[in-house]
Amino acid sequence: MAPTDEATARDLLESSVERLGFDPSTITRPEPRLLTHYAITAAFGLIFFPLLFIPAWIRYRSLRYRIDDEGVSMSWGVLNRREVFLTYRRLQDIQMTQGIIQRKLGLADLHLHTASGGSGPEMKLEGLPEPEVFRDYLYARMQGAVTEPDAGTVRAPVTESGPGEDEEGLELLRQIRDELRRLNERQGG
Repeated sequence: MAPTDEATARDLLESSVERLGFDPSTITRPEPRLLTHYAITAAFGLIFFPLLFIPAWIRYRSLRYRIDDEGVSMSWGVLNRREVFLTYRRLQDIQMTQGIIQRKLGLADLHLHTASGGSGPEMKLEGLPEPEVFRDYLYARMQGAVTEPDAGTVRAPVTESGPGEDEEGLELLRQIRDELRRLNERQGG
């Protein structure tokens, strides 16, 4: 990565931390307003309120986040404990969703996607305050993330390869090409 790309990513990271007013790596629990969100949405179930709220309350009580230099981790569950860890390098996309109740409470969910091929997100960080700034922070933490000067969007730069990497890759591609030609000739094509 070019020095200017590293400087730009570092500036975006510092700007995100400054706009949040705290270091996101200190977040270990969801925002308490998330429990309010769960209660309001469960109330729409009227007589089924206990059936809807109790599992949500258990999830809220057991939900833990860890954001460090390596990636993002989330764990939840009492009887069946589940933990998901995503490194910044694996992250491909971050989507934000915010329902009307969440908007009124100042919360949002961030859906973290990888290139795993699944249709849904790998991880959903629920009930985050300042979601846009938090999303920018995660983009800045992603491996090689930089901000384009005009658009203000985040993209991954073209990385420069080290000595010998181009030759090795080119030789591997030649071997694959030659093998495909031999297979094609055997099949009569």
